[in-house]
Amino acid sequence: MGEHRLVVNGEPVSVAVTGLRSLAEVLRAELGLTATKVACGRGECGACTVLIGGEPRMACSTPVVLVRDEVETSEGLARESESLRRSFADHGAFQCGFCTPGQVVHATALLRQGIRDRERVRHALSGNICRCTGYQAIVDCVVAAAEERT
Repeated sequence: MGEHRLVVNGEPVSVAVTGLRSLAEVLRAELGLTATKVACGRGECGACTVLIGGEPRMACSTPVVLVRDEVETSEGLARESESLRRSFADHGAFQCGFCTPGQVVHATALLRQGIRDRERVRHALSGNICRCTGYQAIVDCVVAAAEERT
């Protein structure tokens, strides 16, 4: 077992590394950052989305030993994503809430890029599965949050 140094939400940390331990496992079990959800465990559903170097990535399928850039989780993006989270509530863009942290993290990356075109938002978020909402409200809330920023 070895140690791996990361920067998570602006804080340097050392984490235990064995084999191909996933970033999601480290975030949840070792660092207590439980907003990163694990559903599929294969990088297909988006519930575990975090930003690595500012880009959305699936933490459940990312070996922690390969992470070199800063990791941002839902907890670390709480202040920045406040208006976006309010938009989720205002548009009824969540029901059970399980996928919401991953959706918010991915949408934050889109807002940072200035993406507000409805079709680009829909396409970008297509990798974040929601079994409850039907997606339209999610797309609407991201577009509304983007328009609010301009």
